[in-house]
Amino acid sequence: MPLAIASPRPLLQPSAWPGILLTLAVAVLSILLSQVLPGVSALIIAILLGIAVANLTALPPSLSPGLSVAAKKFLRAGIVLLGLQVALGDLLALGAPMLAVVVAVVAGGILGTLALGRALGVEKDLTLLVACGFSICGAAAVAAAAGVTDPEDEHEERTITAIALVVLCGTLMIAAVPAVAATLELAPETAGLWAGASIHEVAQVVAAGGALGGAALTVAVIVKLARVLMLAPVMAVLSLQQRREGAAEGTRPPLVPLFVLGFLAMVLLRSVAPLPAAVLDLGGLAQTGLLAAAMFALGTGVKVRNLLQVGARPLALAALSTLLVATLALGGVLLAA
Repeated sequence: MPLAIASPRPLLQPSAWPGILLTLAVAVLSILLSQVLPGVSALIIAILLGIAVANLTALPPSLSPGLSVAAKKFLRAGIVLLGLQVALGDLLALGAPMLAVVVAVVAGGILGTLALGRALGVEKDLTLLVACGFSICGAAAVAAAAGVTDPEDEHEERTITAIALVVLCGTLMIAAVPAVAATLELAPETAGLWAGASIHEVAQVVAAGGALGGAALTVAVIVKLARVLMLAPVMAVLSLQQRREGAAEGTRPPLVPLFVLGFLAMVLLRSVAPLPAAVLDLGGLAQTGLLAAAMFALGTGVKVRNLLQVGARPLALAALSTLLVATLALGGVLLAA
């Protein structure tokens, strides 16, 4: 009797393709729209489109498998490729004092926001997502933290709330940082350092840096990428915390999430290998596309009526966290300068 040989299981089930193709199409649209909307990242556009679609139409159930794949796997793949933006040589050129400022802003921003959240009575997990998003790199950091603390996406609306707060406060910072820098008569480079150390999203940093001038834009982006690098150690710490809590409940999450190790591998690759500009551009486009697709998928799980019930306390937390991070960054930049 001949032996039956099992066929290999496809990486993606056929039922997932309709939802996946939809998220990729929206990602392309979001990238195109971001080119004509300065300071608004494709990630933010995609998540807003997801929320709009979910609340204005009834999505067919056939899209659900693909949306689930995008929200989880595309998100992690996008964060891995985010590492290609970070070159250690560029960061080291900032000097030890400025790198110390970056570490202080991220650590102080997270710890301070957690303390503010407790004082305001904001839900612990939402506070953590706000702390990571505002202190590190906006929506990507929120999603990464949610991937560690809520791997099954049981509380997607919490993630969307944190991202919505990132959009609101980060957008206000685009105008606020140049205005305050002009009032304080900061040199363009000093103002650029402050923008990179304080504003939430990379796209928002680019918009503010452009308003401050060419020299400011360059240093602003480099400082922002230094904050992006802090994503790895922060996610590793969160994973260790989840592991300790899981041990008490009989579960053992990974010691360090694979997407964090992949992110670090891409940072090392960018730092030691002479990658052609075309490869870096393609990697950046793929990273943006994957994250935008994931954000759209996350957005489709949110109902506006629930977002409107966020309340004043999370808004107060977001405002105070923004002020905290901006103050730590300005003080640190002035000391380092």
